[in-house]
Amino acid sequence: MSKNLLEQLRQVTVVVADTGDIQAIEKFKPQDATTNPSLITAAAQMPEYQGIVDQTLLQAKKDAGAGATQAQIVSLAFDRLAVAFGLKILQIIPGRVSTEVDARLSYDTEATLTKARDLIAQYKAAGIGRDRVLIKIASTWEGIRAAEILEKEGIHCNLTLLFGLHQAIACAEAGITLISPFVGRILDWYKKDTGRDSYPAAEDPGVLSVTKIYNYYKKFGYKTEVMGASFRNIGEITELAGSDLLTISPSLLAELQATVGELPRKLDPAKAANLEIEKISIDKATYDKMHAADRMATDKLDEGIKGFTKALEDLEKLLADRLVRLETEVVAAH
Repeated sequence: MSKNLLEQLRQVTVVVADTGDIQAIEKFKPQDATTNPSLITAAAQMPEYQGIVDQTLLQAKKDAGAGATQAQIVSLAFDRLAVAFGLKILQIIPGRVSTEVDARLSYDTEATLTKARDLIAQYKAAGIGRDRVLIKIASTWEGIRAAEILEKEGIHCNLTLLFGLHQAIACAEAGITLISPFVGRILDWYKKDTGRDSYPAAEDPGVLSVTKIYNYYKKFGYKTEVMGASFRNIGEITELAGSDLLTISPSLLAELQATVGELPRKLDPAKAANLEIEKISIDKATYDKMHAADRMATDKLDEGIKGFTKALEDLEKLLADRLVRLETEVVAAH
């Protein structure tokens, strides 16, 4: 009797849930979980999480003090909301949660460091150690430099919006804990660029990109873990069976669980060790040159930062509107 694909995938890969929806995490029981501004914004609009949002806003209002502007309260609440969801998630999963630094700081090393340390301090205040949190930072040159410093301080990082080998090598050389190459977004770009409406899973450009990164890391003995992310279909996931981790949306987790069949391991450190791969060393000039030469990585990194920024702005507006409603309710109650 064949097992379902999710069960088999768990034998060779750590399965991570890509969601801010606590109920979905309870259902699929992943090892780890990742969130991002878009996911937190979606979760914050669900009626079942209104309590977390309201509590966070009221506490932020109190802590900001009497003279605080609405923008200051919302900014404080926004940071705390990501941690509040992270804390809820950590009650369910045995592993780590990834919490993202404000995408608007992606090109500012110092501001990223300040924000990351603040997030870790919030988790610490809630009794959560550094071993259970990954700070998510965009894989810009400035973001990678910030992560390198954080890793030396014992703060573990997950470098996101990663589309090219140059970003991956720079992360590995900086001693980053984990990277999240975006499989589906790479596929999206190639479909648009070539006009093709589909690719077989084994030829999927996103799959090929992650396979290349995984083999490079294993060939040269880097400790940085590879976590494929942003999947469009289960074919992309099954082609990457054996990756260190895969972060998967609830809908695709459900599809894997409902599908029975054989799942062969595709990525394997032993196989990677025997491959002929050229070693590349990355400094800023090499990074910039490789990034400029990779149209897809250039487009998608820029688009990803803009997308996360828009999600942040949407969340701030949502929080501002909610704050006004809460203040009105408080006045009405008196």
